[in-house]
Amino acid sequence: MGRAAQAKRARRAAPPPVKTSRSAEQASRRRRIFLFATGGPIVLIGLVVAYLLGFHSPSPPPPSKTIAAADRNASASLVNAADAVGFSPTTEPGVGQIEGRPASAAHAPSNPKLLPVGSEAPAFRLKTPTGQSVGLSDYRGKAVLLEFFATWCPHCNAEAPHLKTIAESFPASKYAYVSVNADSEDAASVFAYHRYFGLPFPALLDPGSPAGSFHQQGGAGPVTTKYHVLSYPTFYVIGKNGRITWRGDGEQPDALLHQELVKAANGA
Repeated sequence: MGRAAQAKRARRAAPPPVKTSRSAEQASRRRRIFLFATGGPIVLIGLVVAYLLGFHSPSPPPPSKTIAAADRNASASLVNAADAVGFSPTTEPGVGQIEGRPASAAHAPSNPKLLPVGSEAPAFRLKTPTGQSVGLSDYRGKAVLLEFFATWCPHCNAEAPHLKTIAESFPASKYAYVSVNADSEDAASVFAYHRYFGLPFPALLDPGSPAGSFHQQGGAGPVTTKYHVLSYPTFYVIGKNGRITWRGDGEQPDALLHQELVKAANGA
């Protein structure tokens, strides 16, 4: 799991620090890498590698060419507020690589408190930025991929285009996809994120305290807390009977998400 996801767990365990800019955080990471190494040819190699990693992050995903129908029908005030957010994907070295690898490349969950496989998924009903009400019970009888994300999270940004592709590759009669914003972000930030990636599934608001946004980290909302989310992204696959069949955190191979959704749909 990347540094951003690990830092999120630390923030939940301690009072929120003074927010710094992303460029300052990246510069600080680079300084720590350089200060760690001292003396010798091996160190020189390490410095070169660190330099390349620090200054050559993967390119952020481009905006989607399609916009979901629900987003096209958004109110002018929401659209204007989303435009003012100035959303653009964040990235850092190492993100966006595991998605194309085989299912066996997945890492075990780093969060020991994730809800166990076989337990009933906690019910919820939340709203999208446009005001649509969406509940987990709406998808009873389908295999559901539930994601918890933050708009500023580089791992979530890397995953978003892959989740869109997965959602569009499975029939809606058997599969459903839902994202819950886990950082109490405002409607404008979540709408801007959803619109940028052209996601064909709902992204839901889970307001808590303190309130967050694309520019300001927030706290966990009640649904996020029920699902014991400590890092982003966190995923749950929920079977047709409403029970959890798989869960994980951090970026995941597309092949693994495919595999687990099919197993859930088939009742395996």
